[in-house]
Amino acid sequence: MSAKGTREAAKAAGSGNAEPRRTDTGVALTPNDPAKIRNVALAGHSGAGKSLLVEALLAATGAISRMGTITDGNTVSDSDPSAIHQQRSVTLSVAPILVGDVKVNLIDTPGYSDFTGELRAGLRAADAALFVVSAIEGIDGATVALWEECARIRLPRAVVVTKLDHPRADFRAAVGRCQEAFGEQVLPLYLPAGDQVVGVLQGPPVDAGIEADLEEARGPLIEGIIAESEDETLMDRYLGGEELPLADLIADLETAVARGSFHPVMPVSAETGQGLVELMSLLTDAMPSPLERPAPLAMKLDGSALKPLGSHPDGPLAGEVVRTTVDPFLGRVCLVRVFSGTLREDSPIHIGGRGLADRGHEDHDSDERVTHLYSPVGSSLKAVPFCIAGDICAISKLVAAETGDTVSDRDQPLLLETWNIPEPLMPVAVEGASRSDEDALAKSIGKIAAADPTLRVERNQDTHQLILWCMGEAHAEVVLDRLRGQGVKLQTVDVITPLRETFASKASGHGRHVKQSGGHGQFAICDIEVEPLPRGEGFQFVDRIVGGVIPATFVASVEKGVRAQMLKGVAEGFPVVDIKVTLVGGKTHSVDSSDAAFQSAGALALREAAAAAKIQLLEPVSSVTVSVPDEYVGTVMSDLSGRRGRVTGTDAAPGQGAEISAEVPDQELLRYAIELRALTAGTGRFKRTYLRHEPVPGRN
Repeated sequence: MSAKGTREAAKAAGSGNAEPRRTDTGVALTPNDPAKIRNVALAGHSGAGKSLLVEALLAATGAISRMGTITDGNTVSDSDPSAIHQQRSVTLSVAPILVGDVKVNLIDTPGYSDFTGELRAGLRAADAALFVVSAIEGIDGATVALWEECARIRLPRAVVVTKLDHPRADFRAAVGRCQEAFGEQVLPLYLPAGDQVVGVLQGPPVDAGIEADLEEARGPLIEGIIAESEDETLMDRYLGGEELPLADLIADLETAVARGSFHPVMPVSAETGQGLVELMSLLTDAMPSPLERPAPLAMKLDGSALKPLGSHPDGPLAGEVVRTTVDPFLGRVCLVRVFSGTLREDSPIHIGGRGLADRGHEDHDSDERVTHLYSPVGSSLKAVPFCIAGDICAISKLVAAETGDTVSDRDQPLLLETWNIPEPLMPVAVEGASRSDEDALAKSIGKIAAADPTLRVERNQDTHQLILWCMGEAHAEVVLDRLRGQGVKLQTVDVITPLRETFASKASGHGRHVKQSGGHGQFAICDIEVEPLPRGEGFQFVDRIVGGVIPATFVASVEKGVRAQMLKGVAEGFPVVDIKVTLVGGKTHSVDSSDAAFQSAGALALREAAAAAKIQLLEPVSSVTVSVPDEYVGTVMSDLSGRRGRVTGTDAAPGQGAEISAEVPDQELLRYAIELRALTAGTGRFKRTYLRHEPVPGRN
């Protein structure tokens, strides 16, 4: 498509005509050269306009005939029922466009913090990031933190300022906010002028109304480009008044952007098409191809290292599943970024997953065959014969693949180093509405967990509750919606904190289990003494039988009975810990004594001792580390104290801000993932580790 044709299509994309919208126009894009591919993730706060920008770019390049809207729930990016219901993206999606002869895979990622896992998966599949900010709103702390995270891995970034058509839009103010949040190397490459945009570097202005603005922006932009240039003479020539060739400046700018050291700002309106052509030019000319970005580290199945992979179509096959969905007709559909080699239809592959056993994803390996290969356009799929290194495709009907798995050649299996997957820290307890629903829940939860590595499924051994560990309320709502969408009738219940019981004083117990009902009876009598142990000492059993009144075989039976009763609890049904039980006496019968009888007697003796003692309830306490910007340290420390927490120290956090260490009862952390986000404007993060059990105040 010519530049003129693309510009006209860009205007038509925002015209709101009533032509029926299609997502299957054109043919699937199957490039043969990684140099002709760009993978760009759109990042930014929820509501900034990422999905609408994708719609506008799709319409401008002819991939769709009419833009959808968020309110109508018909955008290419947001086909998930939960996304339509919540009016925001909840999963990543891929929408390819063809700009000239370059395929640009637009990776739309969720902006809400609950779906950080999808965002990180999108960044894993990308070679550059396009940060989308609104011309009428501020930049939230979570977006700033994401920018810094991308900076640490030197991911190339550019900024798009959207919603220029809004009455309150202020591009200059938006650029100022970007520079304050992201740094001085964020400079406008174009300025809005009426319904078009004008290049800061390109010649004299076409609109006298913005001449002063162009002159003001041109100097810092040229100086910023020169600072990143490898030509050390440019600065002297510029300061000497020499007019630098535009071609040289543009070449240096594109190099600096691809290197991740310079970040242009683009004004764009998805509604009117303003700036779309210039944005597409930036995506193809300045964003790096897969050949310019390193692939993830690869290793053999035994963990031994392999030489670095390159984005070569003829190299060893190495891809990664970045998203998994379950289609009622196609079965499990996996979105795969291919880093090396070529994935072909009807080829044998190896699926390998490692490192997520603590979340219910056991390490696994399987050999499968690619029966169908597709190019994804949101939820639509177009059949393709192959997918080369650097590209993104979808595979259907895989049996064992999960998000995060490595796809490799069956004869040369390998594993890719996993990306940083955030830890879910908000528990939600669920149960089926009936016994049959419990069975359906157990079957469906595996499918949901396979698609979502940020979901951790736990069957608590103490409370017997099924716990879904989620990223927050919105994430939990999506998980529950998906389960119900599979026909599971379920309900949420209060999460039970797994308490413990212990003896707070010494006590004696007499266990008498004597029954006679014809034939062999049951006879077992034992006497025990119970005393508390220091916290964390567990359980000790001491045999002080004198004279062999209880044979050694039955002594072991008494211990079994005591241990069994400890698991059941002696007061409120929670396991008993940290006690010493001493067997001091008892009686046996030559015929009627048995292992089972003495187990019963041991359990009875412990219950009788508990009735005479003071029983103390213990609650779990976790070691918590909270990372926050400096301005929120006082607020967070005060909140932790209000949660019965003990602050144990503060340190400087890696990068910036502070890390607050504290010991907090687990009961006070059930909704902390949500409440910390509210306290810190989305910037706070925390991690927790079980520390010990401590007495519950007022529950002795």
